[in-house]
Amino acid sequence: MDPEGVYAQPSGSVPPARAPGPRLGLGGEGARALLIAIVSTVVVFGAIAYVVVNSAGWPRVQAQFLNPEIFWSSLPKLVSKFWVNVQLFLLAEVLILICGLLLAVIRSMPGPVFFPLRLMATIYVDVFRALPGVLVIIALGIGIPALRIEGVPKDEFFWAVVVLTLVYSAYVSEVYRAGIESVHASQSAAARSLGLSQLQTMRYVVVPQAVRRVIPPLLNDFIGLQKDTVLVSFIGVVEIFRQTQIMSAASFNFTPYVATALIFLVVTIPLARFTDWLVARERRRGQGGGPRPAVDAGRRGIGGVRG
Repeated sequence: MDPEGVYAQPSGSVPPARAPGPRLGLGGEGARALLIAIVSTVVVFGAIAYVVVNSAGWPRVQAQFLNPEIFWSSLPKLVSKFWVNVQLFLLAEVLILICGLLLAVIRSMPGPVFFPLRLMATIYVDVFRALPGVLVIIALGIGIPALRIEGVPKDEFFWAVVVLTLVYSAYVSEVYRAGIESVHASQSAAARSLGLSQLQTMRYVVVPQAVRRVIPPLLNDFIGLQKDTVLVSFIGVVEIFRQTQIMSAASFNFTPYVATALIFLVVTIPLARFTDWLVARERRRGQGGGPRPAVDAGRRGIGGVRG
């Protein structure tokens, strides 16, 4: 017996459309949950604001950190100096992508003949992941120019790019290596059976798949890189954080720091949300929730073929 007629439908037929749900996709329970979320959010943040505003030191903190006149006067200058951070970020990012991939490929090379290269790459990654970035910036950005070696650049911006590249290449190489190791060994075996060498297999088969898989975590690392560009102020690069220190010292006020924080929030949060969206999309694909073009095309009869 099939009273519902479920099993009587032909394989190529389309199931009946469901009745439209409530507007905006919210049923009774959804609307109630949304209302509770809004009310609880307002209550929590309202309570925090009440405690802060009614604290004894609020007037002094407001004058030192939230001075409107100083905020609006400092904001244009800080935005212009933020361009230095953007330049640092873009130049270092290109070099990091190249160096990190090179390190990951070297560490993934099998065979005893490549052991010296793997050892050097491993030492490099371990050292630069263990050292705080500030120490590396000071040691290289100040120490090497102080040697006065002929032909070695002394420009602070140059050494800022070099140090950021050295530090972040160690982290990014591990992200790449995780992607390379996630590619199933059968892929390499199939490529070798077709006559490809080890390097050709890595270049044409393994690395392209690995890079696609690690794009979301790479973006997470570059969010950190974008923020860590302020560390180069320790070697004299006048970027947004150094400019903030100068303006704060000149006005005896901390409001420029709030303006700098706002600039980073405006730039970083959209990139973080985009990264989260990519991660969620990859997770859906991994769970089989993504579209299946070949199957869908067959069911629609594209090209005269029906499923």
